Amino acid sequence: MPETITPASDLDQSLLKNSEVASKRLLSLDVMRGITIAGMIIVNTPGTWEYVYPPLRHAEWHGLTPTDLVFPFFLFMVGVSITLAFNKRLAKGMSKTPLITKTLKRTLIIFALAMFLALFPDFDFANLRVAGVLTRIAVVYLICSLIFLQVRTWQGIAILSAVLLVAYWLMMVLIPVPGVGPANLEPGTNLAAWLDSVAMPGRLYRETWDPEGLLSTIPAVVTGLTGILAGYLIMSKKSGEHKIIWMMVIGTALCALAYLWDQVFPINKNLWSSSYVLASSGMAALLLGSLYWLIDILKYQRWTPFFVAFGMNAITAYVLHGILIDAFVLDLDGDGAGLKAESYGALVSLGLGMELASFVWALLYLMLCFIPIWIMYKKKIIVKI
Repeated sequence: MPETITPASDLDQSLLKNSEVASKRLLSLDVMRGITIAGMIIVNTPGTWEYVYPPLRHAEWHGLTPTDLVFPFFLFMVGVSITLAFNKRLAKGMSKTPLITKTLKRTLIIFALAMFLALFPDFDFANLRVAGVLTRIAVVYLICSLIFLQVRTWQGIAILSAVLLVAYWLMMVLIPVPGVGPANLEPGTNLAAWLDSVAMPGRLYRETWDPEGLLSTIPAVVTGLTGILAGYLIMSKKSGEHKIIWMMVIGTALCALAYLWDQVFPINKNLWSSSYVLASSGMAALLLGSLYWLIDILKYQRWTPFFVAFGMNAITAYVLHGILIDAFVLDLDGDGAGLKAESYGALVSLGLGMELASFVWALLYLMLCFIPIWIMYKKKIIVKI
């Protein structure tokens, strides 16, 4: 017989009371996701990597640039989406089993897309890089979803997040590196790099280590968990204004704590350091709070469709930009330069300057990717993974 689910706890009753909130699509979240995907496309596809404005580059090692915020912002929003989507289904009486099944299926699809992008267009399996952006998104989504379904309280998730961040910090600064010596935070010789070199399958991005490696997945999961906590705040009974105040206060506090922690465990995207998690999650909370106030409370929404289109089909846009760029680097006429190099050269010849031409090329490529995404948006086509 079909299983009958009856709400039995205070949490279940709370979910039912907030089901109306869960059923409404949060426009500010779509906009933030769209801003993030647009930013990701811009920083991934400059006209040339030789000339890029400093804010559009990743920090070489310790430190933070706007580009370093793009990926953690997306993981933060993965966490927010888990809370909103799962609460909606739990409020309707769905058991954990179908949610877990759906989570596993979605994880496998995202991972399959990651492998396709890593192989396309040459399908050189010998040099396949298993680690990467989509791979980390898949893993973080899976682990955060399972944690959400098992812990079920924001207090428990907050405590677990703190424990994981402290544990990662202590591992990185206390555990000696086999074959190297004392614990250190230097490129290629730290504990995370050693683990990548001995256990990470496939080609590594940096030859001996990978910025999306194994050990740094632990704090990356916490980035998703901070998004889950933000989702709990959005789902709470507080008024819209109070939600925004709390989000801004918490975001500011996380940033302050991050820069205190930075003194002993530097903010570092490559290591996905604990201080980096707090800094990026704090800034994500500040941005989401600002957008929530502007879009969902004050209803300033006329400017949003461009970003909503990207946000509603974020993974589709990411995969599209990864596939389409290969057509621009193909050397069809055998002169050693593809369409990308030739079009970038044309922009430079217009007198734009090297960095500006590179940036303009990225913007034009973004608009090219936007065309099919806009068509999908207008036709209300959402690719659900």
